[in-house]
Amino acid sequence: MVSGTKKIFSGVVEGLIDEVVLRRIVVYVGASIGVVYGKNGKDYIKKRIIGYNKAAMATSWVVLVDLNHEAECAPILKRNWLPDPAPYMCFRIAVREIEAWLMADRERLAAFLSIPVSRIPDKPEDVDDPKRMIVDLAVKSRRKDIQNDIVPRQGSGRLIGPAYNARLIEYTSDPNAGWRPAIAAKYSSSLNRCIQGLKSVVSLHS
Repeated sequence: MVSGTKKIFSGVVEGLIDEVVLRRIVVYVGASIGVVYGKNGKDYIKKRIIGYNKAAMATSWVVLVDLNHEAECAPILKRNWLPDPAPYMCFRIAVREIEAWLMADRERLAAFLSIPVSRIPDKPEDVDDPKRMIVDLAVKSRRKDIQNDIVPRQGSGRLIGPAYNARLIEYTSDPNAGWRPAIAAKYSSSLNRCIQGLKSVVSLHS
């Protein structure tokens, strides 16, 4: 943890789950987060990234996006989007989706989904479609309510269940039995880089 007066970040994310994850990480590094912008998809952020970067010349910002399949690797996406980040900008990329970071705490996710921990991949960043993996894991849940909420109804044409976001937010938010950034960072290099990047920005104000 970073000691001293808490630094306040402004945040930018793709969606609601990402916001909850980001808030947990920022608190973990000993900082705090104020307004979180975006929450309207990746293209929305891409169009505004230069403006956020200008703001980060004077105040602390963290922008979090998924890699998905837009680029071969995170460094390429970073160079394409923001080759010259401002001093107080932490621009980080989840490989390949934020769900991979949630899977990286295998023990807690297994308990939440009520499945054996052995079903969860031990290298979450190698999973091609982490969102789909979460749904597939929920299919095997011993809890009917988890299945009903996370798995899409047959014939619905949807990729996720009706309460997919709500359930993952519940898992991420629970301080006692939910997601642990410190544990997940051991198995997700992109999460670890995000944590280290935030700490670096915080240290500029120490």
